[in-house]
Amino acid sequence: MADNKNVTYDSIVRDLRARKFAPVYYLMGDEPYYIDKITDYIADNVLPAEERDFNQTVLFGSDVSAAQIVDVARSYPMMSDLKVVIVKEAQNLRNTEALEFYMQKPQKSTILVMCHKNGTIDRRKKLAALVENVGVLFESKKLRERELPTFIEKYLKGKGASIDPKSQQIIADSVGADLNRLVGELDKLLIALPEEDRRVTPLIVEQQIGVSKDFNAFELRDAVVNKNVFKANQIVKYFDENPKAGNIYSFLPMLFNYFQNLLIAYYCPQKGNPEALAKWLELRSQWAAKDYMTGMRNFKGVKVLQIISKIREIDAKSKGLDNPNTPQGELMKELIFFILH
Repeated sequence: MADNKNVTYDSIVRDLRARKFAPVYYLMGDEPYYIDKITDYIADNVLPAEERDFNQTVLFGSDVSAAQIVDVARSYPMMSDLKVVIVKEAQNLRNTEALEFYMQKPQKSTILVMCHKNGTIDRRKKLAALVENVGVLFESKKLRERELPTFIEKYLKGKGASIDPKSQQIIADSVGADLNRLVGELDKLLIALPEEDRRVTPLIVEQQIGVSKDFNAFELRDAVVNKNVFKANQIVKYFDENPKAGNIYSFLPMLFNYFQNLLIAYYCPQKGNPEALAKWLELRSQWAAKDYMTGMRNFKGVKVLQIISKIREIDAKSKGLDNPNTPQGELMKELIFFILH
């Protein structure tokens, strides 16, 4: 039985690799990546290939009832010590009463994996408590934007490659928080890296993902932070002429998050100390804190409040509120002018 208060993707995989199996895994949440990774590991590694035909079953929640799942789970393995039952689309089960009864005394020779995507079960309900009592209840949450660079660095490191902070941020800003898509793009980078040099650089990102190393959301933020008016306007003009490279919907959240954090930075007791500021803002490194130290030098607190209000105004206009016909390019220019002047 797992300690469900501290259960993580890494702890689950660590136990699986050590062949410490729980009788039940209820995998739920809005991020399908981790649910799929855990399920695939169980499907590919618990049973040897020659035993899977008779002892590994995949069911779909939209096609079966909870009672049918329990019937399969209670059956004994054939010429094997274990049986694996994987239920995909578990969120489509209409009634879980039979599962609740099964959880009170699960079959010891069965590993039951419930894949519940795009939502969760109520942790206060009986089913959640029963799963936690006998097995693993895991919630796969969407990563926050600030967590993406760390995920990128860790994923590439696990594949024997390194990446600089700038490239991390460019990829995070351009690809976003869909981890399946993000991993697909990272795998493209890995294939393109020469064996003698396993470093991901902005140039390789530009060549393989199609994000300009000079004209991207990261460079726009850098220009804004440093009040580089010429460069900021260059990038906005490039975005206006190349919508696929960047648009108002890609950089508005990035700028909003930056100035929101910058406002918090002013209240840091040791805002002149990069390490203390990084901890205060829950940043991944001191390197990331330097942008906020620069921002505090270049923007007064009152101006930051005005900028946040302006970003909200532009966001509303970009969605058609009080704005019948102003194009996105003009809205981008209006915002950047307001921030830098």
